Amino acid sequence: MNDSLKPKSSNKYKFDIKRPTTFYGLPSVVKFCKKCTYSNQKPISEKEFEHKVATKKTVLGFNHQGICSACIIAEKKKNMIDWKKRYTELKKLCDKYRSRNGSYDCIVPGSGGKDSFVQAYRLKYEFGMNPLTITWAPHIYTDWGWKNLQSWIHSGFDNYLFTPNGKIHRLLTRLAMDNIFHPFQPFIMGQNHFPIKFAAKLKNIKLIFYGDPNVEYGNPDSFNSSSKPQHYFSYKKKENDLKISGLNVKELKKKYNLNSGDLEPYLPISHNELNKSKIDVKYLGYYLNWHPQSCYYFASEKGNFTTSPQRNAGTYQKYTGIDDKVDDFHYYTTFIKFGIGRTSYDAAIDIRNGEITRSEGVNLVKKFDGEYPVRFQSEVFKYLSIDSLVFKKLRKKFKYPDFNFEYFQNLTNKFRSPHIWYYDLNKRNWILRNKII
Repeated sequence: MNDSLKPKSSNKYKFDIKRPTTFYGLPSVVKFCKKCTYSNQKPISEKEFEHKVATKKTVLGFNHQGICSACIIAEKKKNMIDWKKRYTELKKLCDKYRSRNGSYDCIVPGSGGKDSFVQAYRLKYEFGMNPLTITWAPHIYTDWGWKNLQSWIHSGFDNYLFTPNGKIHRLLTRLAMDNIFHPFQPFIMGQNHFPIKFAAKLKNIKLIFYGDPNVEYGNPDSFNSSSKPQHYFSYKKKENDLKISGLNVKELKKKYNLNSGDLEPYLPISHNELNKSKIDVKYLGYYLNWHPQSCYYFASEKGNFTTSPQRNAGTYQKYTGIDDKVDDFHYYTTFIKFGIGRTSYDAAIDIRNGEITRSEGVNLVKKFDGEYPVRFQSEVFKYLSIDSLVFKKLRKKFKYPDFNFEYFQNLTNKFRSPHIWYYDLNKRNWILRNKII
């Protein structure tokens, strides 16, 4: 590593410091789940429209035996849930909403990946529903991601592909990287909020199906129901107080000359509008025993689903999160902020589903977690740059408009929590203070 990229203030990143500073409100003592590869640094899914750099994270819960809440839920799925009863509940739900003339009766948001394919396919061909699929476009499509979207459509579905204003989306993504080191946040906000607002505008579709519940990844029991909690995707406060890319709407309008129309696709529906619309937002994974690898086999057989030609950066697998070239950097930023990379996520899921043992998962984490994402670096850096041709006047608002490797490495230093990382002056390298064993 170049000496110019070491921390500007290295004292707080010394190896032998007794009480390292903790960022993001994370637990000061790092612990790993005894069953999977999650650590207690893993944040649970949050309301992105309230997120800024000073936001204190709510993290994964652990019981007194050192087992994470995601693993506890996985055991409940295996031993305590009557899936036949849940299946019957789903049939009754579909009977309630199913159209009689073939018109759309539900919305399935997704990219055409394995999970959204299974959702739409089973609802249509097994439960007789008439889903409209809705896709919030990736930042930069991969070839195989675009192919999977087309395969999804041609397996029998109408699709509404919404592609946000490219200039606005690039700007918000760059600001999200700079301010909160979260390049995927604007995409996640659009993906979560747009389908619900779209349904509200249509007025005749009252049912939306998302996939597996977030409780399976460590969210609290409030997510352990058939419905997605309203507070997660609707708001009660003033619009100007909502946040995107670490800034509130008022700041974005004033500093970057944006207006309400520019930001509307990203913002959640208001609580009042949601109640008036009477839209029911459900998790299909509450009713059906969701199994990611089975979804992959199903989508491959029924819909010609295509994997990435190589494993994803930072992990061993190549069939999840493969449609967007920015995805690699999203997982790299989670590794920097929380010490949890893409393999930690993937291995934890595979361990809970019985695909691999914890020992195998730990070895995979040691081998791949935190791998720097080289393959799409040039395209992503170009996308994140505030170039003079597209942005013109806005370029001067950035101290470093051109996004390059050195700038990115300096950003990583800024967002590393000292309780997770130390800097080895001899090796001139960053090292995790705590590693999974």
